[in-house]
Amino acid sequence: MSRVGKKPIQIPSGVKISRNKEVLTVEGPKGKLSQMISEEITTKIDSGEVILSRPSDSKRHKALHGLYRALISNMIKGVTVGFSKSLEVEGVGYRAEKAGRTMSFSLGFSHPIVVIPPDGILIKVEGPGKLSVSGIDKQLVGQVEANIRSLRTPEPYKGKGIRYTGEHIRRKAGKTAGA
Repeated sequence: MSRVGKKPIQIPSGVKISRNKEVLTVEGPKGKLSQMISEEITTKIDSGEVILSRPSDSKRHKALHGLYRALISNMIKGVTVGFSKSLEVEGVGYRAEKAGRTMSFSLGFSHPIVVIPPDGILIKVEGPGKLSVSGIDKQLVGQVEANIRSLRTPEPYKGKGIRYTGEHIRRKAGKTAGA
């Protein structure tokens, strides 16, 4: 049995879970999320727990068992607590500004880059050079954060660019004068 898949998922108070054929829906105080679940994986929802089971011990069923358990757990955490990730903008003249719902980045190009976050995602400027991306869908929060980082990835010589908070950039030595 899958080590991840066999653990029951606790349902906190205020969260409703329902399954209609292939679609599992989780509703909580922060919002509502839906996920397609394979019909091969059965879900049992009772007494404040969600228990997933698989029909056989085939490699495919083991993989799906752990995958769907993790996805459902993330959905429950998202509708109760939410997810948040942070970024740092580093470099002379590099900055991020919020104007209404859109974000404008000045990253050393000849023009500012405008980013409009998808529905359900909130981007905040927390200070000079600090951004926060938050929402209830863990996958979407991570994807938006990766898309923002890809606007100007950190370079190894001066470390300029957009990076994840706590990310270590391996620095390279520059050219040295010939003797």
